Amino acid sequence: MQVSQRVHYGLRAMTELAKAYGNGPVSLAEIAEAERLPAGYLEQLAMPLRRAGLIEGRRGLHGGYELAVPPADVTVGAVVRALDGAVAPVVCLTVEYVPGSCERDPVCLSRSVWKRVKDSVDRVLDSITLAELCTTSCAEPAVTFIPPEQIQRLGAKDPCSIAG
Repeated sequence: MQVSQRVHYGLRAMTELAKAYGNGPVSLAEIAEAERLPAGYLEQLAMPLRRAGLIEGRRGLHGGYELAVPPADVTVGAVVRALDGAVAPVVCLTVEYVPGSCERDPVCLSRSVWKRVKDSVDRVLDSITLAELCTTSCAEPAVTFIPPEQIQRLGAKDPCSIAG
């Protein structure tokens, strides 16, 4: 399973809003700059996050976005579902799936494995709040950023191949 770019960027934007909670709205341009994300893409993410009741927007000179509820009340799972829908590693576990529409339903042995994976992922995502994310991981980066020019000087074509 891979997290979509939409969710990855959306969660990064939400952590910026969580860090600014209680200090007024933050513009998408500020979030884009802080997280090095395209502002235009963030605009696309704002609508589903608003519809889910996770953020509120304010217009005007000092406008922007802010969390609609405290960071401790927003789970990573809620952000994922707002942006991509429910996590489902296989089609038969999606909300849209009609039971019985697969001829393998009565005899499928692997579905139970994927159901357990889905339930485990949901449990983990729903157990982490934006507040927790910011207090545990925003204090220091998980990895050290290596600028592209330094990667080139090291002669690596794949940045992931550089050992720290």
